[in-house]
Amino acid sequence: MLFPTLAFGVFFLFVYFTAWSLDRENGRRKLFLLLASWVFYAQWDWRFVGLLIASAVLNWGVAAVIARADQAGRRKLWVGLGVAANLLILGVFKYYGFFVEQAGELLARVGWERDLPLLEIVLPVGISFFTFQGISYVVDVYRGRTPPAKSLLDVMLLMSFFPHLVAGPIVRASDLLPQFDRVPRLTREMAAHGFLLIGWGLFKKTVIASELSVRLVDPVFFDPSAYGALDLTAAVYAYAVQIYCDFSAYSDMAIGTAALLGYSFPRNFDQPYRAKSMQDFWRRWHISLSSWLRDYLYVPLGGGRKGLVRSCLNVFITMLLGGLWHGAAWTFVAWGALHGGVQVIERLGRAAFGDRKVIPTWIGVIVTFHIVCLGWILFRSESFPMAMEVLAGLGRFEAATMVTPFLLTLIVGGLLMHWLPPRAVEGIATWLKPAPSLTMGLLVGAALLLVEAVRPDGVAPFIYFQF
Repeated sequence: MLFPTLAFGVFFLFVYFTAWSLDRENGRRKLFLLLASWVFYAQWDWRFVGLLIASAVLNWGVAAVIARADQAGRRKLWVGLGVAANLLILGVFKYYGFFVEQAGELLARVGWERDLPLLEIVLPVGISFFTFQGISYVVDVYRGRTPPAKSLLDVMLLMSFFPHLVAGPIVRASDLLPQFDRVPRLTREMAAHGFLLIGWGLFKKTVIASELSVRLVDPVFFDPSAYGALDLTAAVYAYAVQIYCDFSAYSDMAIGTAALLGYSFPRNFDQPYRAKSMQDFWRRWHISLSSWLRDYLYVPLGGGRKGLVRSCLNVFITMLLGGLWHGAAWTFVAWGALHGGVQVIERLGRAAFGDRKVIPTWIGVIVTFHIVCLGWILFRSESFPMAMEVLAGLGRFEAATMVTPFLLTLIVGGLLMHWLPPRAVEGIATWLKPAPSLTMGLLVGAALLLVEAVRPDGVAPFIYFQF
């Protein structure tokens, strides 16, 4: 069930009116939202609802044991077991086939060819997101940053809540559990903000991302050898805009949907293509993941506390594993290595030059954007040979056959939106707050109808569903 579809619209209307009819019965409201979230997830594969339940029970139980343990050694043992169990679930479903295939190739190279047990395992939608959410809950209880949930229902809803279930943002227990404890309230500003985010997300996904994907990115990356430098360059820039508009659109709609139900999610994107360094980029791109990697991987590895060399090694390992998190393929590992390697260079530069400004900010923005685009070639390509074909084609000058004024307008517009006021949606929501309900409703309805009129037929799944 995709957000920009009639089916989801009907589903959400039912959930919205039923949930607010139970606003004085918070326990029943949470139970209803949990059941609705399972129905939402079951539209992809009902069998994996059991995995959701099992994962929630696992993390609820481990956190409860950690909270009751009175010895540091036992607490450390249980948090280790909890994290290992979550990673085992993720590893079996997401990486089993990849590692078995790599092991088979390695054995064949040394002359020990064997038929290894290769199972056809279906990847549950959103498994990376709800697994990371479970890990953060267990670790935060261990660290004392959040108390254990008051009930299993709260943990189940934390991990299954449908707005963020399949593609994030990764909402921490410390952010969401306190909201579950109290009866939610919907203010006019929250409603305006929610509707605006949903409308803005629909536009970015169904108009910009979909058009660029179907008309330019997919055809060019399907056979890069058939196109010249102009088409390939446009396709790379188009993919940078597509993946931003696609993923940030999902985050916007998730945040907006949650807001209409009375819950607040953290911001997940902050104009990433205006970043002046790769470190700055990861402070703006997929913020819930980058902060998760920082708090639960980089910091436990030692962070920057053990000197420059160790800091560089830690950030490189973090980005390498962050790349692997995105998919079981060497192209994703290389993508993470590129981001990690550039951040290592940046750290060495800061250590050498201190606070002195070596290059102007605008040059830093341009260089960072093109390094990110280089990474997107690896990210989008299905294999290394395909990525090499794209790079080789950038030097093959031929007449453009795919680029049109309309597509160029979408690319330029997608990049220029990074230079809008940083909190434009929030500002418009504040401006709309005093407007009469009828006026607000008419404006929102007109915006949705406009998006519906200009969007192409059909809706492709969000890119991050595969992660």
